[in-house]
Amino acid sequence: MIYLDNAATTRPAESVIRKAGECMSEHFGNPSSLHKLGLDAELYLKQTRKMIADSIGTEPETVLFTSGATESSNLALRGIASVYGKRNKKKIITSAVEHASVRSTLAMLEQQGYEIIRIQPDENGRFQADDFIQAADETTFLISMMRVENETGRILPVPEVFRRIRKKYPDIILHCDAVQAYMKLPVKLKDMPADLISFSAHKIHGIKGTGALYIRKGIRLTPILTGGKQEKSIRPGTEAVPLIAGFGEAVRLMQDNITERLESAQHKKEYLLNLLSETPDIIINSETDKNFSSPYIVNFSVKGIRSEIMLHYLESKEIYVSSGSACSKGAKSGVLSAYHVPDSLADCAIRVSFSEDTTEQELDLLVQAIQEGQANLIHKKS
Repeated sequence: MIYLDNAATTRPAESVIRKAGECMSEHFGNPSSLHKLGLDAELYLKQTRKMIADSIGTEPETVLFTSGATESSNLALRGIASVYGKRNKKKIITSAVEHASVRSTLAMLEQQGYEIIRIQPDENGRFQADDFIQAADETTFLISMMRVENETGRILPVPEVFRRIRKKYPDIILHCDAVQAYMKLPVKLKDMPADLISFSAHKIHGIKGTGALYIRKGIRLTPILTGGKQEKSIRPGTEAVPLIAGFGEAVRLMQDNITERLESAQHKKEYLLNLLSETPDIIINSETDKNFSSPYIVNFSVKGIRSEIMLHYLESKEIYVSSGSACSKGAKSGVLSAYHVPDSLADCAIRVSFSEDTTEQELDLLVQAIQEGQANLIHKKS
Protein backbone atom coordinates (compact mmCIF):
# COMPACT_ATOMS: atom_id res chain seq x y z
CA MET A 1 0.00 0.00 0.00
CA ILE A 2 1.16 3.53 -0.84
CA TYR A 3 -0.58 6.19 1.23
CA LEU A 4 -0.33 9.72 -0.18
CA ASP A 5 -3.36 11.42 1.40
CA ASN A 6 -1.76 12.81 4.53
CA ALA A 7 -3.47 16.19 4.23
CA ALA A 8 -6.76 14.34 4.80
CA THR A 9 -5.45 12.35 7.75
CA THR A 10 -2.23 10.72 8.90
CA ARG A 11 -1.54 7.24 10.19
CA PRO A 12 -1.44 7.41 14.02
CA ALA A 13 2.09 6.84 15.31
CA GLU A 14 2.66 3.58 17.17
CA SER A 15 3.61 5.38 20.37
CA VAL A 16 0.45 7.51 20.06
CA ILE A 17 -1.66 4.35 19.88
CA ARG A 18 0.17 2.90 22.89
CA LYS A 19 -0.33 6.09 24.88
CA ALA A 20 -4.05 6.19 24.12
CA GLY A 21 -4.40 2.50 24.98
CA GLU A 22 -2.56 3.03 28.25
CA CYS A 23 -5.04 5.76 29.17
CA MET A 24 -8.04 3.64 28.28
CA SER A 25 -6.88 0.55 30.17
CA GLU A 26 -5.06 2.01 33.19
CA HIS A 27 -5.93 5.72 33.57
CA PHE A 28 -9.60 5.70 32.63
CA GLY A 29 -10.81 8.02 35.37
CA ASN A 30 -12.81 11.16 34.73
CA PRO A 31 -10.34 14.07 34.92
CA SER A 32 -12.90 16.07 36.90
CA SER A 33 -13.04 13.42 39.65
CA LEU A 34 -11.14 14.15 42.84
CA HIS A 35 -9.82 10.64 43.51
CA LYS A 36 -6.50 9.22 42.28
CA LEU A 37 -7.84 7.85 38.99
CA GLY A 38 -9.29 11.26 38.19
CA LEU A 39 -6.08 13.05 39.13
CA ASP A 40 -4.05 10.61 37.01
CA ALA A 41 -6.29 11.36 34.02
CA GLU A 42 -6.04 15.10 34.64
CA LEU A 43 -2.26 14.81 34.55
CA TYR A 44 -2.42 13.74 30.90
CA LEU A 45 -4.47 16.83 30.09
CA LYS A 46 -1.94 19.06 31.83
CA GLN A 47 0.99 17.45 30.05
CA THR A 48 -0.55 17.80 26.59
CA ARG A 49 -1.74 21.35 27.29
CA LYS A 50 1.81 22.32 28.21
CA MET A 51 3.33 20.60 25.17
CA ILE A 52 1.04 22.45 22.77
CA ALA A 53 1.56 25.74 24.63
CA ASP A 54 5.34 25.36 24.63
CA SER A 55 5.34 24.51 20.93
CA ILE A 56 3.81 27.86 19.96
CA GLY A 57 5.30 29.94 22.78
CA THR A 58 2.45 30.57 25.20
CA GLU A 59 1.13 29.55 28.63
CA PRO A 60 -0.80 26.27 29.14
CA GLU A 61 -3.93 28.02 30.38
CA THR A 62 -4.44 29.54 26.92
CA VAL A 63 -4.90 26.10 25.28
CA LEU A 64 -8.41 24.65 25.17
CA PHE A 65 -9.23 21.09 24.06
CA THR A 66 -12.00 20.45 21.52
CA SER A 67 -13.19 17.56 19.36
CA GLY A 68 -11.11 18.81 16.43
CA ALA A 69 -10.27 21.83 14.31
CA THR A 70 -13.81 22.14 12.94
CA GLU A 71 -15.13 22.69 16.44
CA SER A 72 -12.19 24.96 17.29
CA SER A 73 -12.88 27.23 14.32
CA ASN A 74 -16.64 27.24 14.93
CA LEU A 75 -16.05 28.14 18.55
CA ALA A 76 -13.61 30.87 17.60
CA LEU A 77 -15.69 32.51 14.88
CA ARG A 78 -19.16 32.17 16.35
CA GLY A 79 -17.97 32.85 19.88
CA ILE A 80 -16.11 36.00 18.88
CA ALA A 81 -18.94 37.29 16.67
CA SER A 82 -21.41 37.13 19.55
CA VAL A 83 -19.13 39.18 21.81
CA TYR A 84 -17.32 41.61 19.49
CA GLY A 85 -19.71 41.89 16.54
CA LYS A 86 -21.70 45.01 17.41
CA ARG A 87 -24.00 47.32 15.47
CA ASN A 88 -21.17 49.47 14.18
CA LYS A 89 -18.65 46.59 13.91
CA LYS A 90 -20.04 43.94 11.62
CA LYS A 91 -17.18 43.34 9.17
CA ILE A 92 -15.19 40.09 9.00
CA ILE A 93 -12.28 39.69 6.57
CA THR A 94 -11.18 36.28 5.33
CA SER A 95 -9.58 34.63 2.31
CA ALA A 96 -11.52 33.11 -0.57
CA VAL A 97 -9.90 29.69 -0.03
CA GLU A 98 -10.64 28.85 3.59
CA HIS A 99 -11.43 25.35 4.81
CA ALA A 100 -15.12 24.44 4.93
CA SER A 101 -15.20 24.76 8.73
CA VAL A 102 -14.38 28.46 8.38
CA ARG A 103 -16.05 29.09 5.04
CA SER A 104 -19.41 27.61 6.07
CA THR A 105 -19.37 29.23 9.50
CA LEU A 106 -18.77 32.65 7.97
CA ALA A 107 -21.54 32.04 5.43
CA MET A 108 -23.88 31.37 8.36
CA LEU A 109 -22.78 34.58 10.07
CA GLU A 110 -23.33 36.43 6.80
CA GLN A 111 -26.95 35.29 6.81
CA GLN A 112 -27.24 36.76 10.31
CA GLY A 113 -26.24 40.20 9.08
CA TYR A 114 -22.46 40.23 9.33
CA GLU A 115 -20.48 41.62 6.40
CA ILE A 116 -17.97 39.08 5.06
CA ILE A 117 -15.12 40.34 2.86
CA ARG A 118 -13.45 37.48 0.96
CA ILE A 119 -10.00 38.43 -0.32
CA GLN A 120 -9.04 36.85 -3.65
CA PRO A 121 -5.54 35.79 -4.73
CA ASP A 122 -3.81 37.77 -7.45
CA GLU A 123 -3.36 36.61 -11.05
CA ASN A 124 -0.41 34.45 -9.93
CA GLY A 125 -2.47 32.68 -7.28
CA ARG A 126 -0.75 34.50 -4.42
CA PHE A 127 -2.37 36.46 -1.63
CA GLN A 128 -1.09 39.98 -1.05
CA ALA A 129 -0.97 41.25 2.52
CA ASP A 130 -1.93 44.74 1.33
CA ASP A 131 -5.32 43.47 0.18
CA PHE A 132 -6.21 42.37 3.70
CA ILE A 133 -4.88 45.57 5.27
CA GLN A 134 -6.75 47.82 2.83
CA ALA A 135 -10.00 45.92 3.41
CA ALA A 136 -9.85 46.58 7.16
CA ASP A 137 -11.37 49.65 8.75
CA GLU A 138 -13.02 50.82 11.96
CA THR A 139 -16.05 48.57 11.33
CA THR A 140 -13.90 45.40 11.22
CA PHE A 141 -13.84 43.22 14.33
CA LEU A 142 -12.41 39.92 13.03
CA ILE A 143 -9.91 38.57 10.48
CA SER A 144 -9.69 34.82 9.86
CA MET A 145 -6.95 33.39 7.62
CA MET A 146 -5.57 29.89 7.22
CA ARG A 147 -1.80 29.53 7.29
CA VAL A 148 -1.58 26.75 4.67
CA GLU A 149 -4.41 26.15 2.21
CA ASN A 150 -5.28 22.47 2.30
CA GLU A 151 -5.99 21.68 -1.38
CA THR A 152 -2.91 23.11 -3.11
CA GLY A 153 -0.61 23.79 -0.15
CA ARG A 154 -0.26 27.50 -0.85
CA ILE A 155 1.01 29.56 2.08
CA LEU A 156 -0.96 32.66 3.04
CA PRO A 157 0.86 35.74 4.43
CA VAL A 158 -0.67 35.38 7.90
CA PRO A 159 2.33 36.61 9.94
CA GLU A 160 2.69 39.81 7.90
CA VAL A 161 -1.04 40.55 7.87
CA PHE A 162 -1.43 39.92 11.60
CA ARG A 163 1.61 42.03 12.54
CA ARG A 164 0.48 44.97 10.43
CA ILE A 165 -3.14 44.75 11.56
CA ARG A 166 -2.01 44.60 15.19
CA LYS A 167 -0.20 47.91 14.74
CA LYS A 168 -2.88 49.68 12.73
CA TYR A 169 -6.06 48.23 14.27
CA PRO A 170 -5.12 46.71 17.64
CA ASP A 171 -8.75 45.93 18.53
CA ILE A 172 -9.37 43.59 15.58
CA ILE A 173 -9.46 39.92 16.64
CA LEU A 174 -7.13 37.66 14.62
CA HIS A 175 -7.88 33.97 14.01
CA CYS A 176 -5.73 31.45 12.15
CA ASP A 177 -6.59 27.94 11.00
CA ALA A 178 -3.15 26.34 11.40
CA VAL A 179 -4.20 22.76 10.74
CA GLN A 180 -1.98 22.14 7.70
CA ALA A 181 0.90 24.17 9.13
CA TYR A 182 1.22 22.97 12.73
CA MET A 183 4.27 20.73 13.21
CA LYS A 184 5.08 21.12 9.50
CA LEU A 185 5.96 24.81 9.30
CA PRO A 186 7.02 26.97 12.25
CA VAL A 187 3.91 28.25 14.07
CA LYS A 188 5.07 30.69 16.75
CA LEU A 189 3.15 33.51 18.39
CA LYS A 190 6.25 35.71 18.40
CA ASP A 191 6.10 35.70 14.60
CA MET A 192 2.33 35.52 14.19
CA PRO A 193 0.48 37.54 16.87
CA ALA A 194 -2.82 35.66 16.64
CA ASP A 195 -5.62 35.87 19.18
CA LEU A 196 -7.01 32.46 18.25
CA ILE A 197 -5.45 29.43 16.51
CA SER A 198 -7.16 26.17 15.51
CA PHE A 199 -5.29 22.83 15.69
CA SER A 200 -6.07 19.20 14.84
CA ALA A 201 -4.44 16.04 16.20
CA HIS A 202 -5.07 13.65 13.33
CA LYS A 203 -3.10 15.76 10.84
CA ILE A 204 0.11 15.17 12.84
CA HIS A 205 -0.11 11.41 13.49
CA GLY A 206 -2.49 11.80 16.40
CA ILE A 207 -5.97 10.28 16.61
CA LYS A 208 -9.18 11.60 15.06
CA GLY A 209 -11.64 13.24 17.43
CA THR A 210 -9.54 15.79 19.24
CA GLY A 211 -8.04 19.20 18.58
CA ALA A 212 -7.26 22.43 20.34
CA LEU A 213 -7.93 26.14 20.27
CA TYR A 214 -5.42 28.71 21.44
CA ILE A 215 -7.18 31.70 23.02
CA ARG A 216 -5.06 34.71 23.94
CA LYS A 217 -5.47 35.93 27.50
CA GLY A 218 -8.13 38.62 27.70
CA ILE A 219 -10.09 37.42 24.67
CA ARG A 220 -13.75 36.74 25.45
CA LEU A 221 -15.98 34.42 23.48
CA THR A 222 -19.39 32.91 23.98
CA PRO A 223 -19.48 29.08 24.26
CA ILE A 224 -21.44 27.23 21.61
CA LEU A 225 -22.12 24.37 24.05
CA THR A 226 -23.49 24.55 27.58
CA GLY A 227 -22.89 22.13 30.41
CA GLY A 228 -20.20 21.60 33.03
CA LYS A 229 -17.11 23.57 33.92
CA GLN A 230 -14.58 21.62 31.87
CA GLU A 231 -12.15 23.69 29.78
CA LYS A 232 -13.05 26.86 31.71
CA SER A 233 -16.74 26.32 30.86
CA ILE A 234 -15.92 27.44 27.30
CA ARG A 235 -16.00 23.87 25.99
CA PRO A 236 -18.00 21.79 28.52
CA GLY A 237 -18.09 18.00 28.46
CA THR A 238 -15.75 15.31 29.77
CA GLU A 239 -12.44 15.56 27.94
CA ALA A 240 -11.39 12.65 25.68
CA VAL A 241 -8.30 11.86 27.75
CA PRO A 242 -6.93 8.97 25.62
CA LEU A 243 -7.15 11.05 22.43
CA ILE A 244 -5.67 14.11 24.11
CA ALA A 245 -2.82 12.05 25.56
CA GLY A 246 -2.17 10.75 22.05
CA PHE A 247 -2.20 14.35 20.78
CA GLY A 248 0.51 15.21 23.28
CA GLU A 249 2.58 12.23 22.24
CA ALA A 250 2.29 13.26 18.59
CA VAL A 251 3.51 16.77 19.45
CA ARG A 252 6.40 15.30 21.45
CA LEU A 253 7.44 13.15 18.50
CA MET A 254 7.30 15.92 15.91
CA GLN A 255 8.36 19.14 17.58
CA ASP A 256 12.11 18.57 17.65
CA ASN A 257 12.73 17.92 13.94
CA ILE A 258 10.43 20.29 12.09
CA THR A 259 13.29 21.82 10.07
CA GLU A 260 14.69 18.43 9.01
CA ARG A 261 11.25 17.15 7.99
CA LEU A 262 10.56 20.37 6.10
CA GLU A 263 13.76 19.96 4.08
CA SER A 264 12.98 16.31 3.42
CA ALA A 265 9.44 17.14 2.26
CA GLN A 266 10.79 19.86 -0.04
CA HIS A 267 13.13 17.34 -1.63
CA LYS A 268 10.22 14.91 -2.17
CA LYS A 269 8.07 17.65 -3.66
CA GLU A 270 10.78 18.66 -6.11
CA TYR A 271 11.37 15.02 -6.98
CA LEU A 272 7.66 14.52 -7.74
CA LEU A 273 7.40 17.75 -9.71
CA ASN A 274 10.32 16.64 -11.87
CA LEU A 275 8.64 13.30 -12.55
CA LEU A 276 5.35 15.00 -13.40
CA SER A 277 7.06 17.50 -15.69
CA GLU A 278 8.28 14.58 -17.81
CA THR A 279 4.74 13.17 -18.09
CA PRO A 280 2.54 14.50 -20.94
CA ASP A 281 -0.79 16.19 -20.18
CA ILE A 282 0.01 16.96 -16.53
CA ILE A 283 -0.74 20.48 -15.33
CA ILE A 284 0.59 21.59 -11.92
CA ASN A 285 -1.97 23.52 -9.85
CA SER A 286 0.20 24.03 -6.77
CA GLU A 287 2.69 26.85 -6.30
CA THR A 288 6.21 25.66 -7.12
CA ASP A 289 8.10 28.45 -5.33
CA LYS A 290 8.93 27.06 -1.87
CA ASN A 291 8.52 30.51 -0.32
CA PHE A 292 4.82 30.47 -1.15
CA SER A 293 3.87 26.82 -0.77
CA SER A 294 4.04 24.00 1.75
CA PRO A 295 6.26 21.17 0.51
CA TYR A 296 3.81 18.63 1.94
CA ILE A 297 1.11 19.07 -0.72
CA VAL A 298 1.18 18.84 -4.52
CA ASN A 299 -1.97 19.40 -6.60
CA PHE A 300 -2.00 18.63 -10.31
CA SER A 301 -4.45 17.79 -13.09
CA VAL A 302 -4.28 14.84 -15.45
CA LYS A 303 -5.84 16.29 -18.60
CA GLY A 304 -8.73 14.33 -20.04
CA ILE A 305 -9.32 12.07 -17.00
CA ARG A 306 -11.75 13.10 -14.28
CA SER A 307 -10.37 13.07 -10.75
CA GLU A 308 -12.68 10.36 -9.45
CA ILE A 309 -11.81 8.02 -12.29
CA MET A 310 -8.05 8.43 -11.81
CA LEU A 311 -8.39 8.22 -8.04
CA HIS A 312 -10.14 4.84 -8.26
CA TYR A 313 -7.68 3.62 -10.88
CA LEU A 314 -4.82 4.41 -8.49
CA GLU A 315 -6.77 2.79 -5.67
CA SER A 316 -6.89 -0.43 -7.71
CA LYS A 317 -3.08 -0.30 -7.53
CA GLU A 318 -3.29 0.30 -3.74
CA ILE A 319 -2.13 3.89 -4.17
CA TYR A 320 -4.24 6.32 -2.15
CA VAL A 321 -4.49 9.99 -3.10
CA SER A 322 -7.25 12.61 -2.98
CA SER A 323 -9.23 14.63 -5.48
CA GLY A 324 -9.23 17.64 -3.13
CA SER A 325 -10.26 18.40 0.42
CA ALA A 326 -11.55 15.29 2.20
CA CYS A 327 -14.22 17.43 3.86
CA SER A 328 -15.77 18.24 0.48
CA LYS A 329 -16.42 14.51 -0.21
CA GLY A 330 -15.77 14.99 -3.91
CA ALA A 331 -17.89 18.13 -4.30
CA LYS A 332 -16.36 21.22 -5.86
CA SER A 333 -15.00 23.53 -3.17
CA GLY A 334 -14.27 26.54 -5.38
CA VAL A 335 -10.67 26.73 -4.16
CA LEU A 336 -9.12 25.88 -7.53
CA SER A 337 -11.46 28.34 -9.23
CA ALA A 338 -10.16 31.05 -6.90
CA TYR A 339 -6.68 30.24 -8.19
CA HIS A 340 -7.90 30.72 -11.79
CA VAL A 341 -7.82 26.99 -12.59
CA PRO A 342 -10.43 26.36 -15.35
CA ASP A 343 -13.24 23.91 -14.58
CA SER A 344 -11.93 21.48 -17.20
CA LEU A 345 -8.70 21.10 -15.19
CA ALA A 346 -10.32 21.38 -11.75
CA ASP A 347 -12.45 18.34 -12.68
CA CYS A 348 -9.22 16.42 -13.26
CA ALA A 349 -7.33 17.54 -10.13
CA ILE A 350 -5.42 15.12 -7.91
CA ARG A 351 -3.92 16.03 -4.53
CA VAL A 352 -0.85 14.18 -3.26
CA SER A 353 0.24 14.89 0.31
CA PHE A 354 3.38 13.57 1.98
CA SER A 355 4.44 12.43 5.40
CA GLU A 356 7.94 11.74 6.70
CA ASP A 357 7.38 8.09 5.70
CA THR A 358 6.89 8.88 1.99
CA THR A 359 9.73 7.57 -0.18
CA GLU A 360 11.02 8.40 -3.66
CA GLN A 361 10.25 4.84 -4.71
CA GLU A 362 6.59 5.39 -3.80
CA LEU A 363 6.54 8.55 -5.90
CA ASP A 364 8.09 6.62 -8.80
CA LEU A 365 5.31 4.03 -8.53
CA LEU A 366 2.67 6.78 -8.31
CA VAL A 367 3.78 8.45 -11.54
CA GLN A 368 4.19 5.09 -13.26
CA ALA A 369 0.59 4.22 -12.29
CA ILE A 370 -0.65 7.60 -13.53
CA GLN A 371 1.05 7.03 -16.88
CA GLU A 372 -0.52 3.58 -17.09
CA GLY A 373 -3.86 5.14 -16.21
CA GLN A 374 -3.47 7.70 -18.96
CA ALA A 375 -2.85 4.96 -21.49
CA ASN A 376 -5.65 2.67 -20.30
CA LEU A 377 -8.36 5.18 -19.35
CA ILE A 378 -8.00 7.50 -22.35
CA HIS A 379 -7.88 4.46 -24.64
CA LYS A 380 -11.15 3.20 -23.14
CA LYS A 381 -12.78 6.60 -23.70
CA SER A 382 -11.77 6.67 -27.34
